[in-house]
Amino acid sequence: MRVALHSEIKPGAIERYRESHAVIPAELVATFDRVGIRSWTIYRSGHRLFHDVICDDWEAANAALDRDAANARWQEDIGRFVELFRGPDGEDGYSPLELMWDLETQKRRS
Repeated sequence: MRVALHSEIKPGAIERYRESHAVIPAELVATFDRVGIRSWTIYRSGHRLFHDVICDDWEAANAALDRDAANARWQEDIGRFVELFRGPDGEDGYSPLELMWDLETQKRRS
């Protein structure tokens, strides 16, 4: 499955956020593999970040990450730069954005 997330960087933290993501910890990469996260790409527009995540099951992966020590260490470190996450209606929250349209889906239906 594919989910999209939206977060915002704290003012003045873009360069430090970029540097932190140049290479994330190997233990976190291993955790992603173990919990079924196959790909995670982050795009930036100003202070907004858009995350494109491909995983086996988002809810299960997210629950496993909540219990993982490597993820806890990463969240503590990267949290210095992240202002907040937003849900599909712009509210504070860590839920996937609403899918509005997908070209591949449209092609399959045609």
